[in-house]
Amino acid sequence: MNPAEMVSSEDQQLLLQLARNSIQVTIQKGRKLPTIESLSPLLREKRGTFVTLWLEGELRGCIGFPYPVKPLAEAVQEAAISAALQDPRFPPVRAEELSHIEIEISVLSVPKPITPEQIKVGVHGLIISRGNRSGLLLPQVAIEYHWDVETFLEQTCVKAGLPQDAWKEKVNLSGFEAQIFSEGDLKKKK
Repeated sequence: MNPAEMVSSEDQQLLLQLARNSIQVTIQKGRKLPTIESLSPLLREKRGTFVTLWLEGELRGCIGFPYPVKPLAEAVQEAAISAALQDPRFPPVRAEELSHIEIEISVLSVPKPITPEQIKVGVHGLIISRGNRSGLLLPQVAIEYHWDVETFLEQTCVKAGLPQDAWKEKVNLSGFEAQIFSEGDLKKKK
């Protein structure tokens, strides 16, 4: 990822707080979403991002914007709320769970066409689409499951609801990089 696109540690902390506060306010209903008065230019830039929620080491929600359609701070707020309340794989996060949830944010580079030969496990995330089907896996997923490039491609096809070997046929294949940081990372740095 281009160093100019990297989120500073101060902005990482701010985004993580913004994500947590947005979820808390939404779950506790009635309070207004937090606003940030003086955002750094990078947080006002349109960027793709995903917010992943972990509960005791298990996935609890993950939703985001693969393409740069909203300013980063706004995209993180919306993705955090959606990951907590609208991920169809999980029931909505309950208030009593919130103190046990760890938030992870992935800030994405712009997805670009990529060939299977160019894919580097742990560096690239993938988007595969064909027709009205599309699947995305973040770079950290391949590392977590110890996948090689072929398995990563197959699992992205599965996520898209396509046959496992569809990547060998005519599909749209895009790759992106991500800067990944979490509340756990920040605690380790302190």
